[in-house]
Amino acid sequence: MFTETDLQEAHALVTRHMAPTPAHDWPLLAQALGTQVIVKHENHAPTGAFKVRGGITFIDWLKRTHPEMEGVVTATRGNHGQSQARAAVAMGLRAKIFVPHGNSVEKNAAMRAFGAELIEHGADFDEAREEAMRVAATEPLYPVPPFHAELVRGVATYGYELFSAHPDLDVVYVPIGCGSGLCGTIAARDALGLQCEIVGVVSDRAAGAKLSVEAGHLVETNSADTFADGMAVRVPVQAAFDIYSDKAHHIDSVSDDEIAAAIRLYYAATHNLAEGAGAAALALALKEKDRLKGRKVGVVLSGGNIDRPLYSEILADRTPVV
Repeated sequence: MFTETDLQEAHALVTRHMAPTPAHDWPLLAQALGTQVIVKHENHAPTGAFKVRGGITFIDWLKRTHPEMEGVVTATRGNHGQSQARAAVAMGLRAKIFVPHGNSVEKNAAMRAFGAELIEHGADFDEAREEAMRVAATEPLYPVPPFHAELVRGVATYGYELFSAHPDLDVVYVPIGCGSGLCGTIAARDALGLQCEIVGVVSDRAAGAKLSVEAGHLVETNSADTFADGMAVRVPVQAAFDIYSDKAHHIDSVSDDEIAAAIRLYYAATHNLAEGAGAAALALALKEKDRLKGRKVGVVLSGGNIDRPLYSEILADRTPVV
């Protein structure tokens, strides 16, 4: 997908706009998993999530290749939208962002703070995405899809950082929404010539990627009703599927209860905030702990943008109901 030089150049660009994120070895997580575990802390990125990296590379590409565009239009549950707004506004461009009704109040506030023109439309991410693409045909705004080579090239820089610091990782768990994080981690592994297993994680309430791999073709779900909004996608992306269906070791699902338990463990073991999607990788690693003994495990804490009422409920040993 990318060469090592491609990722080195992307990393040089990304780190002009943000610092690399840490990868820590937490002993209490090692006790819980029964083996060494490295957490890639994308929750420490400037927007609180890994997506910020793809925004930097995408907007840089857009300014160079489409100077006639006044900005971008896209859909999001929050982290992608923050990324696009932050990068676009910094470059003097507009960012029109569509979110579904009932989206995270705090993520919406963050997008507006980064300068987004926020519009609520539809019942879920996929309906908001359809509207964003329709609007793109009516204004001089570039339609940013949920998956694009320049987004993945930027996102892959977290994998590049992780594998450069820990080339001996045996397995890395990565959450899946539309697939840029999983595909970026695969791209970084392959560019560096490593053999690490990359495992994708979906919600059992939004399991399209898992079902698609099992079927050998895209499978849409009827709903995506999980509090882990970063994974709440009904319609898998073909371009991402073409990569992870071939190059991921396997994809499995976790329940909302398991995600909530992983959020609590992150707090107790590391005092880090994890949103639902951010804790999903740890949730599956815990579920698969028996196969991990004696192996060096990486988990991507992809974001920490969880609304306070949800977090309070989870810390009170309850699982939010969507």
